[in-house]
Amino acid sequence: MNVTHPFGRAIADGDEDAALATIADDVEFRSPAVYKPYHGKEEVAGILRLVATVFENFRYTNEWRDGSTSILFFEATVGERELQGIDILEENDAGQIARFTVMIRPLSGLQAVAGTMAARLGVA
Repeated sequence: MNVTHPFGRAIADGDEDAALATIADDVEFRSPAVYKPYHGKEEVAGILRLVATVFENFRYTNEWRDGSTSILFFEATVGERELQGIDILEENDAGQIARFTVMIRPLSGLQAVAGTMAARLGVA
């Protein structure tokens, strides 16, 4: 799949700096594994770096855009669990990602992500 969104292209190219450059300083990040959102580019960058070590065979498979909102569809594995998900990227007036929401299916895939993330963060 040829991804056109700058964040998706940067991830596909393995260019962390370019990916982070698309994110607003005051970004709000919503994870399917926790109730409260994360705020700020520095905190979100840390989460994204950790996710990159948890997901295996990560790839964007499709993309949909409407105005300032893009949805990037992805597939990955975590351990033996295959999962599918979407990244909902909502841009501010400057074209940077202001709201970043992740959704993952199936539940067993989400549980694998949450468990692995918690273990790597040292959270019980």
